[in-house]
Amino acid sequence: MFNMGADLKPKTYGRDKHGIARSSISHGALKVCEILRAHDYSAYIVGGAVRDLLLGVPPKDYDVATDAHPEEIHRLFRRSHLIGRRFKLVHVLFGQETVEVSTFRAGEGGEADATGRLLRDNVYGTRVQDAARRDFTANALYYDPHDETVLDYHGGFADVRKKTMRIIGDPGLRFREDPVRMLRAVRFAAKLGFTIDQKTRAPIRELADLLENVPSARLFEEMLKLLLSGHSAACLAQLRKEGLHHGLLPLLDVIVEQPVGERFLRLALEQTDSRIQTGKSVSPAFLFAALLWHEVLAAWKANEGKDMRSIPALFLAMDQVLDAQTDKLSIPRRLTTTMKEIWALQPRLEQRSGKRALVLLTHPRFRAGYDFMLLRSESGEVPAELANWWTRFQDAETEERNAMLIPESAAKKRPRRRRKAMTSDAPEPTPTQHDPDN
Repeated sequence: MFNMGADLKPKTYGRDKHGIARSSISHGALKVCEILRAHDYSAYIVGGAVRDLLLGVPPKDYDVATDAHPEEIHRLFRRSHLIGRRFKLVHVLFGQETVEVSTFRAGEGGEADATGRLLRDNVYGTRVQDAARRDFTANALYYDPHDETVLDYHGGFADVRKKTMRIIGDPGLRFREDPVRMLRAVRFAAKLGFTIDQKTRAPIRELADLLENVPSARLFEEMLKLLLSGHSAACLAQLRKEGLHHGLLPLLDVIVEQPVGERFLRLALEQTDSRIQTGKSVSPAFLFAALLWHEVLAAWKANEGKDMRSIPALFLAMDQVLDAQTDKLSIPRRLTTTMKEIWALQPRLEQRSGKRALVLLTHPRFRAGYDFMLLRSESGEVPAELANWWTRFQDAETEERNAMLIPESAAKKRPRRRRKAMTSDAPEPTPTQHDPDN
């Protein structure tokens, strides 16, 4: 497959070549390496942290690789705990920082299923073997804080400089071992502005169906990383380009045929990316509510076409969409509960009568529902006048609010509006971001 032998020697780069100073490493990662070395173990900063430091990007977190076994690591650090089944790891806590520590692993000997997907991989090995079993060359660099050197077994240093995402070993075999690597290739390339190496990219479309064999909870975790990467729009575009979107987010198959839906989705992703890039928090529930909203709309309309009343038709549509989606992505109940509340508020926000509007202001998800309605307005799905009314109403004094309310009797006489895409030439309000706690 590729050279895993003990005779493989790494290229060694000094600080004059890589520019990474020991002082740029986090306190927790340095302490982990120091304590492991003090007990006669080797320890290196590895993975995305080294890659990001070479790119001049502050790492979000740090991983350490060592020849100490998980139980030995756990005994050395009072504030630590063992995690994982497929890969056994140790999380070491230093204040608010968590350092993930892994033991060098061998490239062979793990348990695989019929498709070649590794189920367990707790066979320990050497640093050379550990480098070979990592996914991409850019993630297989070892930084030694003791002497400030970078060790490179597979050309990752040059690939980072060239901004190339290249898998280690045979792409087909490596993607079969772990199909999620295909999603990771897309995420890293879109986030970092890298190009996927042609040989790495070649088998992706053919092997895309292997994602169906990945546990839905793990797919959700990877999709969440992709969507919260700060480059979600680019990631989703790359997913479509590589043929990896089928089954993950069904609306991506048809979104180009729905101009209003496409604009709604683009606005939601742009807002999310902007907030993440400026260091603000976001709500995964709000984002997934936006991604699946037009699936809910389509199901809602279909249910109404079967002579169901509007609100029961909406609630049935929510369950239909979430049940279908759960087969692919295991969205946690804590998120789906909030998603349903946001969706359920939309028809209520279209009514502005009497006490109903006043009561709606006290709803715990009002802000999230309102921000969602602003997105719908900016995309042309509901009139800008409706969004402007709620923007004024929530900040108005009592007397002004009462004057703005539509009498209950007048509201009851209004015919029910058909649910379809709407456009308006009226100026649109600038959407505010949803409360991250919602």
